[in-house]
Amino acid sequence: MDAIKRTTANLPEDLLHDARSVTKKGITETLIYGLELVKRTGAYEKAQRLRGKISLDIDIAKSRERSES
Repeated sequence: MDAIKRTTANLPEDLLHDARSVTKKGITETLIYGLELVKRTGAYEKAQRLRGKISLDIDIAKSRERSES
């Protein structure tokens, strides 16, 4: 299991309430969900920056062939 870090944060009450209304979960679960979204967004943005920079030489027709086993 991942290590747990106990943290105190000052959060806007209305933002936390609205986020919990969306997730239908408690404070901890809602914050974890939000942090995971931030993490995924970063990975997506990193992948988008690579767009057009990777050259793949793939024969689509050949890659679709299946052996007759």
